[in-house]
Amino acid sequence: MLVQVVPGCDMAGVVIGKGGGVTKFDVGDEVYGNIQDFNAGEKLKQLGTLAEFIVVEESLIATKPNNLSFEEAASLPLAVQTAIEGFKTAGFKEGQTVFIVGGAGGVGTLVVQLAKHLYGASHVVATTSTPKVEFVEKLGADRVVDYRKTRYDDIDEKYDFLYDTIGDCKNSFVVAKDDAPIVDITWPPSHPRAIYSSLTVCGDDLEKLRPYLESGKLNAVIDPTGPYSFGDVIKAFGYLETGRARGKVVISVPSAGKNNVTSEMVPQKLSVC
Repeated sequence: MLVQVVPGCDMAGVVIGKGGGVTKFDVGDEVYGNIQDFNAGEKLKQLGTLAEFIVVEESLIATKPNNLSFEEAASLPLAVQTAIEGFKTAGFKEGQTVFIVGGAGGVGTLVVQLAKHLYGASHVVATTSTPKVEFVEKLGADRVVDYRKTRYDDIDEKYDFLYDTIGDCKNSFVVAKDDAPIVDITWPPSHPRAIYSSLTVCGDDLEKLRPYLESGKLNAVIDPTGPYSFGDVIKAFGYLETGRARGKVVISVPSAGKNNVTSEMVPQKLSVC
């Protein structure tokens, strides 16, 4: 049996309808969110945002920050919720130091910014490849380690928190203090000390970030190859699988009745329930 699946869990768009019990949003509101709710039991919504029209639960979305484009807003929800969850899992405290493995990826770019501007880390170190060193420095890292030139064993300092965004803690664990939490957002964790950081999907978390986004302390990072058109979905996923993305890979959804490749790109339209 052939099963068709519509991919995508992040979205940003305009409300065109709402259910009778919806109180937070009205038709015409610009919103964004992640519909992949792991705590919904049998009602779990996993995928389906790569479409012009979608239906989403009210509790999963938030008001789009005024300074963000729809593409920028759509790049954030899953990645920033994942980034936040790692700090919660570690019980991170203001003034502690953090070592981030993979500072240039979709989650890593946000972990660097959150560590510096939201969680008050005293020293932020992140790894990346040679072409992206300056990019990660501009995100707020106090030091950037080029993994092509420096091995973990060559790093003398030990850190209060090791945040691994790429699943390399079987090697990177050596930079963590003996009692430091090690969080791995990949499954399964690659070291016995590593804690897997699961995900709480909640629109309220996105609402709390609004002042940081609108003030410019936290920025959405879209890979410079995008946004991709709806007709280039396969190309976009292929690029994502190379592991070379800088920030998030974003796909714009076309308006109805237009050619999928050449149409004007517009925000998604959604009904809230």
